[in-house]
Amino acid sequence: MKIGIALSGGGTRGIAHAGVLKALEENNIKINAIGGTSSGALIAGLYVLGYAPEEMLDLFKKHAKEIVGVGINPMISRIRNIIKKQNTGFRKGEDIEKLFNQLAQDKGIKTISEINKMPIAIPAVDIKNGKEYIFTNHIPNEKNVYKKYIGDISVGKALRATSSFPAVFCPCDFGEHKFLDGGALNNVPVMEVKKQGMDRVLAVNFKADEITDRSNYLDIAMRTIDLMGSKIAEENVKQSDYVITICTDKTGLLDIEKLDSCYQYGYRTTMEQINKIKEIIEEE
Repeated sequence: MKIGIALSGGGTRGIAHAGVLKALEENNIKINAIGGTSSGALIAGLYVLGYAPEEMLDLFKKHAKEIVGVGINPMISRIRNIIKKQNTGFRKGEDIEKLFNQLAQDKGIKTISEINKMPIAIPAVDIKNGKEYIFTNHIPNEKNVYKKYIGDISVGKALRATSSFPAVFCPCDFGEHKFLDGGALNNVPVMEVKKQGMDRVLAVNFKADEITDRSNYLDIAMRTIDLMGSKIAEENVKQSDYVITICTDKTGLLDIEKLDSCYQYGYRTTMEQINKIKEIIEEE
């Protein structure tokens, strides 16, 4: 039985995926293929590079500024600058690319195609043509789809592309492409994981937080993206065999102070559902 897992985007909440993987490992549930979008892709990327869930948490805490970005107050100042200069985003994302390229090189890997632990699928959207592309080390056996799949790209560039959240990060240039966050079209890449020959696919997403009078503009932006992509994500999630939905207690898009909490949310939620997950996996 081959088991795949698809990890959704969600800003800081993405570290919860590491907690999910930790719980699965403790219960001897072997993952044979993984997909991820945005922050979910960061976890997926680290996993196929051979980093343990606990190491992922340490890396997120150590490199929070590079991974997540700047805080609320600096962003407010940057809004004014963007309006004046007519830029297209707050940050270029070069820190993310550099960091993950180094983490990959530490494992002897440069490009996505060189990863051999298991198949990985990472969506991104080219805003020039409005199409979805998949960064992967294993092209599915399908006709007329090869141009959609890209393997000859550095690990850092691929992860930067899929996590270039609109307005927070500038688009990521790669060849003729200009990529933004894969969540715009595919926030939970269940079907791409299933195409890797998996018998069962688990989906991991987040319970959308309600907007209140205390919500800041980033919370509203995150909620807007959730709503815009909800129908697409819903169709993808329906194709999974089991959905783990994590509630992260109003963790903001860039709320780096809650990394430990989010990790534990992912771990505890999965452990609470582990018997059901095993039943689904063991079904004939």
